[in-house]
Amino acid sequence: MTKFHYLILSLFIALSTLTVGAQERIKTASFLEQKLASLFPKAVITPIDNLEGYTESYQLILEEPLDHQHPEKGSFQHYMYLSHADFSKPMVIETHGYNTSNIKSEVSTLLQANQVAVEYRFYGKSRPNPIPWEYLTNDQAIADYHNIVTKLKELYTGKWISTGISKGGETALIYKTKFPNDVDVAMPYVAPIINTTEDPRTITHINTVGTAACRQKVTAFQRAILENRTEVMNVFSQYATTHKMQYTEVSMTEALEYAALEFSFSFWQWGGKCDQIPASDASAQELFDYLNKVVGLRTYNDEMYYNFLPSYYQHLKELGYYGFDLTPLSDLLTIVKSSSNDRFAPKETTIKFNPRYIKKVRKYLEKKGDHILYIYGGYDTWYACAPNPKAKVDALKMVLPQGSHSTRVKDFPKKEQTLIQNTLERWLK
Repeated sequence: MTKFHYLILSLFIALSTLTVGAQERIKTASFLEQKLASLFPKAVITPIDNLEGYTESYQLILEEPLDHQHPEKGSFQHYMYLSHADFSKPMVIETHGYNTSNIKSEVSTLLQANQVAVEYRFYGKSRPNPIPWEYLTNDQAIADYHNIVTKLKELYTGKWISTGISKGGETALIYKTKFPNDVDVAMPYVAPIINTTEDPRTITHINTVGTAACRQKVTAFQRAILENRTEVMNVFSQYATTHKMQYTEVSMTEALEYAALEFSFSFWQWGGKCDQIPASDASAQELFDYLNKVVGLRTYNDEMYYNFLPSYYQHLKELGYYGFDLTPLSDLLTIVKSSSNDRFAPKETTIKFNPRYIKKVRKYLEKKGDHILYIYGGYDTWYACAPNPKAKVDALKMVLPQGSHSTRVKDFPKKEQTLIQNTLERWLK
């Protein structure tokens, strides 16, 4: 046998072995896995550990079109996680606004439902490098979800519920306006629908929420950070060194000013406690530690700057955002002179805000948004941007008066929890 013939024979044997192996895997795959392979023939499907209450779970890596209108323009790898309990039970799709892993939503627990958690395009593992910014639009992301739901409905023929938290909840709302019949119920958590890139309602909220005494303590703390800049910066430098964080995209001095400005927004967003705010004469370590607890100085390091580029792009392009109130700190700021968050947006692309996009979404939600169950915390800064459905709309908006951005159904009193559960059951009959 010549070397050439030997090579051909070896290749034939190897291919035969692979074919037999593939056939054996197909034979041993569950009914669900076989169906998923049929629905998503180009996907990489991998069994993963089950969350509580599920019998089968899979990670799917889809070949998603960059442009659903022009699939010839290419694709990207899109990650989603399916958790199966029973084909007769409802299916929850969680439209994560950023990256995700396989996490069980509260809605899935409430309804004992199947679940598919979908990472937002161009975030986390679903991020191409470099990002083709022209395809990072809400409509393209919604088309991702629509295609996934359309296919999975061949398997899960019962009721469908969409959910998401914060930007993910906002995504669930936008999805509901674009494809109102894809899901029977939408249940977004703490989801803002924002008017402009510097929505003034957030500043109004910060200046009126809680008590006057607490708001004064917030402002005093912000000023104390910058009045003790040198000492606080020394602590910040030690923190960055210990945690091996780099601050080249945003310098540490600039990061400290942004963190001081951000504090009032984050304090109310995350349910800060007034009695925990350090006094103005607290040590630099105490001032830094509390600022870091509420805002998170790691937000500004190079890794997080890179991770959040898609988010700032979307907020400044279509979703809207908030601006900083410079007034309380204007005499102490040496670097930050703009109230905009555009400092954190990608520089390699032009961004122009389209106010019509989100205005159209809000109009639909408030006038036609039936079967939407909104969950909000009354102290959360983003609550200032919540939609207000008209009386004729069959929707339910639940607000926990002093709740934060972490407000969930379990945080409400029993009477309100019962109302939420009964409303879901009525809509899902």
